[in-house]
Amino acid sequence: MSSGRLLKRVLVGRRISSDKLDETLLPKKIALPVFASDALSSVAYAPDEILLTLGLAGGAIALTHSWEIALAVATVMIVVVLSYRQNVHAYPSGGGDYEVASVNLGPRAGLTVASALVVDYVLTVAVSVSSGVQNAASAFEFLRGHEALAAGLVVLALTTMNLRGVRESGRSFAIPTYLFMLAVLGMTIVGGIRRSMGDLPAAESAELSLAPQEGYEQLGTFAMAFLLLRAFSSGAAALTGVESISNGVPAFQKPKSRNAATTLLLMGIIAVTMLLSMVTLANWTGVHFVDDPANQLLKDGVPVGEGYVQDTVMGQVAKAVFSGFTPGVILISVVTALILVLAANTAFNGFPVLGSILAKDGYLPRQLHTRGDRLAFSNGILILGAAAVVLIVIYDAEVTKLIQLYIVGVFISFTLSQTGMVRHWNRHLAVAKDNQVRRRMYRSRAINALGALMSGTVLVVVVITKFAHGAGFALAAMVLVFLLMRAIRRHYDRVSEELAVAEDDTSMRLRPSRVHAIVLVSKIHKPTLRALAYAAATRPARLEAVTVDVEKDDTSALQAEWVRRGIPIELKSLASPYREVTRPVVDYVRSIRSGNPRDLVVVYIPQYVLGHWWEQILHNQSALRLRTRLLFTPGVMVSLVPWQLVSSEGMEDRLDGPVAGDVRRGEG
Repeated sequence: MSSGRLLKRVLVGRRISSDKLDETLLPKKIALPVFASDALSSVAYAPDEILLTLGLAGGAIALTHSWEIALAVATVMIVVVLSYRQNVHAYPSGGGDYEVASVNLGPRAGLTVASALVVDYVLTVAVSVSSGVQNAASAFEFLRGHEALAAGLVVLALTTMNLRGVRESGRSFAIPTYLFMLAVLGMTIVGGIRRSMGDLPAAESAELSLAPQEGYEQLGTFAMAFLLLRAFSSGAAALTGVESISNGVPAFQKPKSRNAATTLLLMGIIAVTMLLSMVTLANWTGVHFVDDPANQLLKDGVPVGEGYVQDTVMGQVAKAVFSGFTPGVILISVVTALILVLAANTAFNGFPVLGSILAKDGYLPRQLHTRGDRLAFSNGILILGAAAVVLIVIYDAEVTKLIQLYIVGVFISFTLSQTGMVRHWNRHLAVAKDNQVRRRMYRSRAINALGALMSGTVLVVVVITKFAHGAGFALAAMVLVFLLMRAIRRHYDRVSEELAVAEDDTSMRLRPSRVHAIVLVSKIHKPTLRALAYAAATRPARLEAVTVDVEKDDTSALQAEWVRRGIPIELKSLASPYREVTRPVVDYVRSIRSGNPRDLVVVYIPQYVLGHWWEQILHNQSALRLRTRLLFTPGVMVSLVPWQLVSSEGMEDRLDGPVAGDVRRGEG
């Protein structure tokens, strides 16, 4: 086994045969942490974004309105979860929003949803990992200033884990996810008890006053309403991840739809409970969280300055609730960082499946449709990881900047999906006769209609309030992805059209009328003699050997040796005044082609087979250039005649590396 393949086995694990696919399916207890970690993790940053936006106006507005914003977000989440339960029952194939929109609203709507989800999955990884690293920095000071590097390494680790397969990565992530839920709910209970006993300390920032950011000193009614809407759109980040379960239905154990719907409901209940709990605790402890803490936070009327380090809302709440109990603070910091990192795993499970479906439909490269060694969609996982790292580096792992790009894609897919579901029920109601079935359809349609209305309203709010803050870049990225996928589809359609065989096509019954065989000769050695023998065995209409006259003395010596050995094949010398090899051969081949489309020219090129990569640099370069040029010449076939050198002996047994077909199988 080659060293590269050995490393792959160590990192990814042993290959799994296709007949073991059912063994990789997820029970609900594993599916919940795998698919719900994104929505659950938003508890760690959605309150931050709500308070940060409200804090722009200064004063006590953050504490007085944050619970109202959280309640509105929770209401929308409940409606969306109920709506998506209809989706997983109606479309269990894993196409999710893309399939719903494509079937009911048309291919363009489906492609719009797909482009939105592709961009959003990349942002999910970047935002979640960056937020996790920032939360970890609250407890581990050495991470400060190195967040982008740490986030990139975390994405690399997640990519490796997911290449090992969905079930295996799910087991690894289950414990931290459940631990996070227990830690946050436990902190809520402890905070509630201390509050009832009058023993709940204030947060570290509670003693500070808030100054409004420049430009927000005096807000009128309209400006205040706009600020509240912007805070709501930031808090709506809590809804990300809801669509992942509808895209991941095929990964569930049977009955797939029912298990997926149950998991979706559990996720919604837990996420809403945790979000409201965190905002409540932040209000009880008087947390202040602002965009510019050095200037907006005041102590005795004086800005705290650059030396002040502002912890996340989760970190401040934990220090207040667990004051005097440091292990509790460390536990919250560690599990929050872990869940935020693992939230990216939702995208690592959703994006490859969506990519596989899009590849099957011809909108993405077909390599994304096939599974790798561990029955995971390896190519999709690698692409997602690489794109997320690029985004993290560009934005230096700053969540406040990345979050502005977020959410838009989610609500585009929400809105189109739920609108598509309304049309789905309208179509089925037109043919349904059973009254009980019709009542169930009416109820489902009402839920989806409400979901479409709410999602559409939130989408408008998000676009209006966040366009200038980064949402515009996200929309531009979606447009680019949309156009790219359409271009890929046009390419595949064009190739299919060119390769299609008509019913009356007789090309399979027609043999070439004449075959002109050419053997390229650089010197007389064993590869040359083998190529001559192979060419003669095909019994062409004409057979000749061709050499290029680059050096007069070498060509004369070759011709003399040819005559001396009595080789019974004509050797033709091609002039090359500029010492080129490729152009004279290509020009000669073109010159001997007749106008008859049934005539064929076959060029035989002797090629060394070498065992070491560095030997490839020293050999076969002329053959590679010739083959590349001749492949574009109509009516010409190129046949490589291999000659195995000593260094290649045994390589057919030892070489367990990339071979023809790896890319098609998802291993490339």
